[in-house]
Amino acid sequence: MENKKLRSSDWFGRTGKDGFIYRAWMKNQGIPEYEFNNKPIIGICNTWSELTPCNAHFRDLAESVKRGVLEAGGFPVEFPVMSLGETLMKPTAMLYRNLASMDVEESIRANPLDGVVLLCGCDKTTPSLVMGACSVDIPTIVVSGGPMLTGRHKGNSIGTSDIWRFFSDLRGGVIDETELLSIESAMCRSQGHCAVMGTASSMACMVESLGLSLPNNAAIPAADSRRKVLAQLSGLRIVDMVKQDIKPSDILTRQAFENAIKVNAAIGGSTNFVIHLLAIAGRIGVPLKLSDFDGLSSDIPLIANLQPSGKYFMEDLYYAGGLQAVIKQLDHLLHKECITVNGKTIQQNYANAACYNTDVITTTESPFNSLTGLAILSGNLCENGAVIKPSAASAHLMQHTGKAVVFDSIEDYHARIDSDELDVDESSVLVLKNVGPKGYPGMPEVGNMSLPKKLIQQGVKDMVRVSDGRMSGTGFGTVVLHVSPEAATGNNFAMIETGDMITLDVPNRTINAAVSDQEFERRKALFIPAEPSVERGYVNLYINHVQQAHLGADMDFLRGKSGSKIVRDSH
Repeated sequence: MENKKLRSSDWFGRTGKDGFIYRAWMKNQGIPEYEFNNKPIIGICNTWSELTPCNAHFRDLAESVKRGVLEAGGFPVEFPVMSLGETLMKPTAMLYRNLASMDVEESIRANPLDGVVLLCGCDKTTPSLVMGACSVDIPTIVVSGGPMLTGRHKGNSIGTSDIWRFFSDLRGGVIDETELLSIESAMCRSQGHCAVMGTASSMACMVESLGLSLPNNAAIPAADSRRKVLAQLSGLRIVDMVKQDIKPSDILTRQAFENAIKVNAAIGGSTNFVIHLLAIAGRIGVPLKLSDFDGLSSDIPLIANLQPSGKYFMEDLYYAGGLQAVIKQLDHLLHKECITVNGKTIQQNYANAACYNTDVITTTESPFNSLTGLAILSGNLCENGAVIKPSAASAHLMQHTGKAVVFDSIEDYHARIDSDELDVDESSVLVLKNVGPKGYPGMPEVGNMSLPKKLIQQGVKDMVRVSDGRMSGTGFGTVVLHVSPEAATGNNFAMIETGDMITLDVPNRTINAAVSDQEFERRKALFIPAEPSVERGYVNLYINHVQQAHLGADMDFLRGKSGSKIVRDSH
């Protein structure tokens, strides 16, 4: 494959007017003639943005990638794509994941690129970039931005999972606003994404376990100089990947997806992993169902002692041996021959990995937590399934029956949750509707609803909560998420009423409402669908074409890769 024609030669290798135009305008940047002489053109897809604080160091990281590309004899070209900042974007960054993936896909397809390095970090930037690259299917490698250093406050280690605890303490009168401001200043003390096993770290672990990044990509802190070394080595490697024609479709096999699901269970990864992996599988054309996650995860205990399910942070994981040390513990469960971006198998990559802290990385024989990091539920409340994270839930609520307290929207929830008149107790099941893909729109991270203030003041720490929305990977609690079909479709979940008895049975993987089929049908006959909230632009396109959570919430017209072929010349 060393002599395979470069895709960029359809631009820069041409004679006549077209070649003249392609080269001449690039030369205004001071590029000499020999750079166009059959060198692999490597795109550096950069999600840098000052509105995405997790990715604000990517300009610097891109320079390290460029050094590697140049060292290998390639020619690097950096280009921007839409950046999705989880902390600032409204109504939710998830609404724009598919838009960003389209930006990536068309930017790659439309330009003279032979290979691409994806710079991603904050939650949705990783799946959106991978989804877009899969749809074009040219040689691709991922470089994550890395987690921030562990926060420190009054001698204690803190991270973003503690936000939920601090907010609960504030509402319960344990701390005041002055103390909260002090904590705020101590938490995010370096560049990088969340320091816990939240969604950003779960996505970094996802790409490493899939084989789309070099080993150790997931855990190196953003502030550690070794993050830049990995970026340079990735730039070096992508040039050889182009020469060897190693594409995402060569790496992302069904077996690779199964490996990633098992690793996610072992690390207690974010529930968002499910919806993003399903979307990636849909883009690359690998058949993957929601039910597959439970079958592949159910027998895998939690072996990484990391917040929010455990004690430690991503920085600690790296010093303890990194993700490769975790993967090595799963050797007997993995498809060992899956190829990765460095040309080696996944087993060859972890063969020499070692654990340096058995409190951070345990074993499958003596796990940190015998509960798995992921379970898929079924039942009449969620005809197409729902998701829960047992490792971050309360043991006493794993089998629970309680009266539903229903909120029809996030606005309804905010208006009533702290009312003294709310008829709720610690055995109740909080139900939040219309926060799914279509109903919100965009499926926000509001599923781990804060508990009623009056119950917090009584010392209640957890309750069963159910929604068609998502939960931040930093969150925890007995929270049932991604109910599908969502309430906006008028299916069973939309018909749940306050007072209905709901039974959660995680060991048997079910969640059911004590409502008969006949009663569901009676209620459906009275259902009045909401009017479309947006009549124009991308959001209107999203509402009309987004699929349900059990399919990955991608657009129906984006599933399946379409390749990198240039449709027609422009001159």
